[in-house]
Amino acid sequence: MIRSVVQGCGSYLPERVVTNEELSKTVETTDEWIQQRTGIRQRHIAAEGEFTSHLAIKASQRALDHAGLKGSDLDLIVLATATPDETFPATATRVQAELGMTGGAAFDVQAVCAGFVYAVSVADSLIKNGIASTALVIGAETFSRILDWDDRGTCVLFGDGAGAIVLKGEQGTGTSADRGILANALHSDGRQHDILYVDGGPSSTRTTGFLRMEGKEVFKHAVVNMAAVVGEVLEKAGLESKDIDWLVPHQANKRIIDGTGRKLGLPPERVVVTVDRHANTSAASIPLALDVAVKDGRIKRGDLLLMEGIGGGLAWGASLVRW
Repeated sequence: MIRSVVQGCGSYLPERVVTNEELSKTVETTDEWIQQRTGIRQRHIAAEGEFTSHLAIKASQRALDHAGLKGSDLDLIVLATATPDETFPATATRVQAELGMTGGAAFDVQAVCAGFVYAVSVADSLIKNGIASTALVIGAETFSRILDWDDRGTCVLFGDGAGAIVLKGEQGTGTSADRGILANALHSDGRQHDILYVDGGPSSTRTTGFLRMEGKEVFKHAVVNMAAVVGEVLEKAGLESKDIDWLVPHQANKRIIDGTGRKLGLPPERVVVTVDRHANTSAASIPLALDVAVKDGRIKRGDLLLMEGIGGGLAWGASLVRW
């Protein structure tokens, strides 16, 4: 059996850091209010003229360096983003050109905060089907560009950033002891469109609007759907929650992260949390958190990781990876 094995990871955050204290000077909020409800202390904001592609390119180059590979070694790029540079072409093609990849395919995937898990699943499928052999999977966002900075219920929650991993097809035994992606599970429910969306687009209004969210409804669905998809992906791999070494969740809200960890029976020290430093970076949040935990030495070769996320659509999913 062919397994998609992670060869390296990398991330990038814009230089500008905006603290809760700074936000409280322009929005009716406080550092205490934000931290109590979300766990967020600060977020990174892209500079003027700094696009999603710029963040993605920097994270990708670091992932390639970590893997000991070059852009020309790639034959697939899948970029998860809800904030592309342009309506078309795909932002992934900008990354492709900058990295020096001239063969294969590069395209975007749009599943908002679940985007990285969706992109991992797509790349894994293409590798297993023999269409690609070495893939770059990216999550990159500039959510600051679609925020209503007068809406304290949403503008305090999000930040900008990018993360990436390099996958390479390798022969495995077909057991859960193999390194690589062991199982994926994806879902969506379009009936929940109105609880998390951006009120604009080229087809409906010809302009991009702002993010709108019903926080309590999103929280309720997140708790239920995350528990279900985690059980599904573990069952596919023939594993149990006690086998998980690290939960690397979408960094939306500390309360959701804590709730997921408790449902899995995982102690807090086995859950990777970066929402306090990065805020919610949508499709970038999982690879950003992953890179932090790999680079600080927590995640080691052979560890079993569970990556999961939920976002607008609603769309949600999970991937189980043997590092």
